[in-house]
Amino acid sequence: MRFDEYRRHDAVGLAALVAKREVSAGELLDVAVARMVEVNPQINAVTRDLSERARTEPPAADGPLAGVPFLLKDLGAQLGGVPTTYGSRMFAEATPVADSAITRLYKAAGLSIFGKTNTPEFGLWPVTESELLGPARNPWDIARTPGGSSGGAAAAVAAGIVPAAHASDGGGSIRIPASCCGLFGMKPSRGRVSFSPAGEGWAGASIQHAVTRSVRDSAALLDAVCAPQPGDPYFLSVPERPFADEVRRDPGQLRIGVFAGSLTAGRTLDPECAAAVRDAARLCESLGHSVEEATLPGDHSAMQAAAGLVMASSVAANMEAEAERRGRPVEAGDVEGLTMAAYRRGLGSRAPDYVRAVQTLHAYGRACAQLFETYDVFLLSTLGRPAVPVGWIFEDPKQITERLFSFMPNTQAFNNSGQPAMTVPLAWSAGGLPIGLQFVARTGEEALLYRLAGQLEQARPWFDLVAPL
Repeated sequence: MRFDEYRRHDAVGLAALVAKREVSAGELLDVAVARMVEVNPQINAVTRDLSERARTEPPAADGPLAGVPFLLKDLGAQLGGVPTTYGSRMFAEATPVADSAITRLYKAAGLSIFGKTNTPEFGLWPVTESELLGPARNPWDIARTPGGSSGGAAAAVAAGIVPAAHASDGGGSIRIPASCCGLFGMKPSRGRVSFSPAGEGWAGASIQHAVTRSVRDSAALLDAVCAPQPGDPYFLSVPERPFADEVRRDPGQLRIGVFAGSLTAGRTLDPECAAAVRDAARLCESLGHSVEEATLPGDHSAMQAAAGLVMASSVAANMEAEAERRGRPVEAGDVEGLTMAAYRRGLGSRAPDYVRAVQTLHAYGRACAQLFETYDVFLLSTLGRPAVPVGWIFEDPKQITERLFSFMPNTQAFNNSGQPAMTVPLAWSAGGLPIGLQFVARTGEEALLYRLAGQLEQARPWFDLVAPL
């Protein structure tokens, strides 16, 4: 199979070719590896090559995605015998002895895992620029970021190495890179995908899934992994119909609330992002949906402050656990300077402060849910601006917080509300950069979002809009 033919198919399409024996899993892996070798030096998306291991471990032949090449983010999904670095020097040699639940389910679906993708240290940033792994770059413009924290995953998909890749999202880390790279990105509801055997991430804000070029790939991958595991602290039951079936169903007339601004106080959207929201609203209206302006309830500033404390406490807990495992305390140079600051903040937080922060996040989720008593879907911009230059967020230490939330003002809300949120590549900037539009639904209503996404994909196809790399 030639690369141009490989890229014409999504994961579901490639699996169909394998099932019909028109191509073998080995041939698909050869194409994916060749593409990785060709383009990865430019984008630094794949940071661990496991292709030889993949060749010695044939994928499950009876899975729905049998033979499709696939990549794991180097954070969250453990692969037995392979280090999971979390983008950090401290974890560079931390090697799990067994697969995590999501990895086992990916293998059972027939995916051929042949590499790990780039991530910022501990997934803390909306750009992918760790000191250990180096910066990942955007295939649409290699001077710009592919976003983060699943930046390596999104860059690999946008560059055509794979049609879909594992990702995770604790504050926007699926939706941000999908928006930067012109991909579809679904952050499922809290409890939809198990983190077993690890504990919850960031008090339940973090969730695993994937970035994809097609909507049906996202749905098929979620079907493959949305299986509750024994002892999960909370979970959502497997849906009554496969999500893959929902993509082809009519969503009906939806009530859509639209917000063309920034949820983060004191920030405004880039004019092209605001215009993209209004254009997407008109598109939805043309498809028969009821559309009107709306605002999201809840104290967003209090949520952000509480989330910051929870994240710092989680960083401290994880670093202390690794220090205990390796038998020596945390030392200068183990992690990057900003991560060390988060560690120290976490160590200085009192237990009552953490509990109150979690209570604040829960209160915010209840406030957000009120909007969905009126609307089925909330539409807003995924990002505050298109993909920024590599290094931009960190180039002025005094401007880091300002630049951080001017770039990602609208994603963190729905991690902490627990609601499903997807970014859809419906717009491009005048400079040719993708602009993602974010759609949010009630907790547990991924099926509704997939129905709407399938309709939008038909109305304004993006699959053939590929990065120029």
